[in-house]
Amino acid sequence: MNCILLPAENIAHETAQINAVSQVRHVTQVLGAKVGESLKIGQIGGQLGMASIESITQDCIQLCDVQLTTAPPPKLELTVILALPRPKVLRRLIMDMTALGVRDIILINSYRTQKSYWQSPMLERLDEFVLEGLQQGVDTIAPSIYLKKRFKPFVEDELAHLVTNGAIVAHPYSTQSFAHYIKKRSLDSLSPAQPDLHMQSVYGLPSLVCIGAEGGWIDYEIALLAAQGCTPVHIGPRILRTEAAVNALLGQWLL
Repeated sequence: MNCILLPAENIAHETAQINAVSQVRHVTQVLGAKVGESLKIGQIGGQLGMASIESITQDCIQLCDVQLTTAPPPKLELTVILALPRPKVLRRLIMDMTALGVRDIILINSYRTQKSYWQSPMLERLDEFVLEGLQQGVDTIAPSIYLKKRFKPFVEDELAHLVTNGAIVAHPYSTQSFAHYIKKRSLDSLSPAQPDLHMQSVYGLPSLVCIGAEGGWIDYEIALLAAQGCTPVHIGPRILRTEAAVNALLGQWLL
């Protein structure tokens, strides 16, 4: 944890308390913080700041001199559509995408998504994984997460409305690289006929990314996504795990 995020009810009149077991343990055992020392904290959905430790017990840490004056970092203007991965991978992916600042996450069914994944108890813990990601990335604003269990109706009926500034679908067998896609869009966006584009357009980055689960998308899914404006791209000759592909692609937005 690079900051401790607290719900609004735990903060009042320049005082606050940490009573979540995992957070108390982190402060006392990992950080080794003592009474009188400062902590970086934030209010979930609010501001970031600092506070001093007033007292520590086994179950609660009392804070004083709470000053929440710093706005959280801006979200990436990005929607990630992710084929629901294996449950043990889901936690890490939600944490990573949250820490990176993704604005919207859509978990979708795919041909290679096993039906049992949708019954996983991990789906009931998404808020927990988001909190971990926010504390890692020093952010307070959670991404919006949507579950879409039917691939074709979602793609045909909803996807086109989400494609506001370009869209890609990661596909290792595409003939076009992500680098070429970005370069082409950058050149197009600098045209005198389009002077008022958002800076994201200038750098060629799309506003929507589709990433498959282990094994990727099948040809039918690629065709359906492409029909709705998603350009297939690859990121090199290597076949990557979903986690590696997510971080390799989304890292472009941080550069």
